[in-house]
Parts: sequence; C-alpha cells; structure tokens
Amino acid sequence: MARSSTSAELPLQINKNSTASLPSQIAEQIRALIVGQTLAGGDSLPATRTLAARLGVSRGSVVAAYEQLAGEGYVSTGKGGTTVSVAFDSSAPPRPASPPLPEPSPSPRVRPIPKTMPTRQFIDLRPGIPDTSQLATSAWRSAWRHTAALPGRTHPAAGSPELQYQLAEHLRLMRSVVREPASIMVTAGARDAFRLVLSALRREIHDRPLRIAVENPGYPSLHRIPAAFDHEIMPIPVDDHGLNPAYLPAENRPDLVLVAPSHQYPLGASMPVARRLELLNWAAENDAYIVEDDYDSELRYVGDPLPALAALARDAGESAAALDRVITLGSFAKTISPGLGLGFMIAPDALTGPLWELREDLGSPVSAMVQDAMAEFMRDGGVRRHIGRMRRLYKGRRNLLLDILSTGDMPAWVQVLPMDGGLHVVLEFSGDYATEADERAVLEILEESGVKAAALGDYWSHTGTSEKERAFGIVVGFGAASDRALQRGLLLLISALKRRS
Repeated sequence: MARSSTSAELPLQINKNSTASLPSQIAEQIRALIVGQTLAGGDSLPATRTLAARLGVSRGSVVAAYEQLAGEGYVSTGKGGTTVSVAFDSSAPPRPASPPLPEPSPSPRVRPIPKTMPTRQFIDLRPGIPDTSQLATSAWRSAWRHTAALPGRTHPAAGSPELQYQLAEHLRLMRSVVREPASIMVTAGARDAFRLVLSALRREIHDRPLRIAVENPGYPSLHRIPAAFDHEIMPIPVDDHGLNPAYLPAENRPDLVLVAPSHQYPLGASMPVARRLELLNWAAENDAYIVEDDYDSELRYVGDPLPALAALARDAGESAAALDRVITLGSFAKTISPGLGLGFMIAPDALTGPLWELREDLGSPVSAMVQDAMAEFMRDGGVRRHIGRMRRLYKGRRNLLLDILSTGDMPAWVQVLPMDGGLHVVLEFSGDYATEADERAVLEILEESGVKAAALGDYWSHTGTSEKERAFGIVVGFGAASDRALQRGLLLLISALKRRS
C-alpha cells in the first residue's frame, strides 16, 4: 500500500542534560516509533533542517541520527528524502509466490534493507558490548574515505609500519609502555594473538601439551582456545587482588599464565604493584611466560591506571632482561568496536623471532585497508578523542547504574561488587540464594521481561571446580544500552530479584 509523501510529525523530545548524545536520543526515539508501528514502511521523515529547527539542535545531529538508522536498516535515503524502510510496512498485502530472482546490486546511495522485521526488542545488558553509535565522526569517515582511494596497498605480515608506529605512540601515552614500532605485531584481536603464541611455543615443546594457568573465574572465550588445541588448563583461584602467584603449582609448573591484571574478568579486581612484581619474579624463576590480557585498561573511572606488566618488566633496571617474560595482548574491541577485528601483540625478545617467523608463514588475517584506516584515525588523534569521549559517557552510565542499585530496593542477599572500570557490574548472590538454580531463575524472569544479562557462575572453569567453589549472581553490562534503556532494564532486574525472594 502506498504511503503519503507528507512527512510525519514526530513526537520527539530532547534532553540536553542527558549523558546520551543528541544523535543517539533522536535515533532511539525514531527507532521506537518504527518498531511500535507508529511509523510504517514508506512514511517520510522530516527533512533534516526542518527537524533540527523544531528540536533546537544542529542539522548535523539529525543527519547523524538518520545515518545511524539507515545503517541499521530502519530507514532508506534517496533523492526523495528519508523514508521508513518498506520492510516495516505491516499493512501491505502479501505478494503471490514467485520464483526467486537474483538480488540486484545495491545502489551506493541506498542502504541495504533488512529482509525480516525484528520480532522482539530486548534491552541488552550483556557484558562486554561497547557503544559504537558515537564512532562515525568526521575523522572516522575521513580515514575510511582516504583508505578506499588506495585499495591496492599491501603490508608485511607483522603489520603496516605506519600502524605499528601509531600503536607504539598509543602504548607510550596511554599505558606507559615504551617499545620500538617494529616490535609490535598487528593482530586480528586477542584470540588471534593467543593462538599464535600457543602455536609458537608448541614448536619448542614437542613432547607434551602446554600447561596454561588461567584465572578462575576468567574470560571464557580465551580459555576455550587452549582447550581447542588439547593443551592442559590449570584453573587458579583469584581473590580481591586478582590471581595470587602463591597458588601456582610448584610441580608440573605452568608454561604460561594468562592474566588480566588491570581489570580481572568478571570480578573486576585490579592487581596491586607488589603482586605484579611477585608474578614477574615467579615467571623469571620458573622459566615461564605471562600473557597479559590488556582488554579495557583505558576504561577506568576511579583513580589512575596501574602500569602494565610489560612496563614494569622493562623498568626493572638490571633485572629487566630476566623479567622480560610478558606477552601483552591488546585489542580495540571494547574501546572502539568488535567489528573492527583489530589488535596488537608485544612479545619478549626471546619470543619475537619465533612469533614473527610463524606469522610470516601463516600470513596476516588483518586487511591492509583496515590497518590503513586505523593508522590514519590514530594519527589524527581520533582514537584518543574517542576513548576520552566514551570514558565520560560510560562513567555517566556507571553512575546512573550505581544510583539505581543503591536505592534500597535491592534484596539483602544481593551484593553489588566494587567497579572501578570496564563495561559491566557484578551482582553476587549470598546465603541460601547463592545457587545455580536461583541464578538461572532470575535470568529466566529477566528474559521474560525482555532483558538479557549474563550468569556469574558461567565464568568459572567447569574442570575441577565444584559448586561450592563458584559464586553465583548476575553480570550486567552498561556499554550498549542507552540511558533510558539502562534505567528500564535495571528496574526490571530489581523486580526480578524481588520476585525470587
């Protein structure tokens, strides 16, 4: 059914005191009108200048909101203006069946339209998901335009020399890690780098699987990689200061220790300097390596970041060579976007040769165009500005979350663990409610209410860990949800906890 070309009068409101950006507020409200069928397929949206004048915002804010919605498939843009995608036209009669036709190549000016309409909108409070709505700035788009003009460029297997230089500057300024650019390998993220490390060490140790100590609880996706290669996983308990080197076995010592010292996942502990030095000394005495997962150290809201393990090792004076046992894995998945598929690795001198040779043999999985675009974005200061902007945004959401959870409505058996950084908070159950059954029941109530979160108990190793050794609760992410969605989701969470009481 054809729709009127007259643009809809959109009931939008702008809150300039909100921590959410103006484009995010506009996009979120239009998205809700489409999903709720107030706007239907084919409806015209107001011209950007008209809507900007009515809302009292800049035209650029409305343009950015429309571009976000177009990228998600909610609207289409063309010479006639911006309209709601026809996939959302619930009044159109069904078409008779016909043989499938080849899909035409999309016009460069028209965004792809989703083939199916979303059946249900969830409030996504799962941990580890960043907000990417603020990324498409003029600097970001400019970097990709310039890169697209040079599609034929290639780079060495270890990475683009320009990107290696920018990464070295980034590490020096953000993490106090000083390295020569050529000693930094460009990777497709932490998992790519970890697989490479395991393969390189396996070439040296032929007679048995590698023994790898991991934090328990810890990050599941990295823990699954050694298991996939049939290596031995050694879960090590953590306390309020992270992994304790005193718990590392003296016999059948680990070849590798995988840790996240800046922000232990998921409990959030930050390893103090004394324990970091203790871990470095243990690695030197036992001829082992430490794999430092530095996944979100820039997202810290209380106090200054502690020095990276790699920085401590190199600053140790005469003993620096002995303590050079740290392999640092870095990624932009949390600070920029997981869709970028880009990270880096720094290795000790003793492993640099084997790792670089292996990468040369296998080739790099990172697109040269991705490397070039990121190098230009970093060179123009885009990464530091974006991280600073997102740190302020996330801190506002963190404060909102703490305000809501500290209202006194929470059941007494739920404890909110301290959170100095990152994109999630842990609600730990206690007493008779500290069971897997209660954890699952609360998550089921949440899902029925339209909220997704994660189970705390799932982060413990299921090998040799009894239920008494595990903690149970809910892990709540606040990276991807808007302020309004976060507030609504948290109120539903408190309601779910009360229903379980």
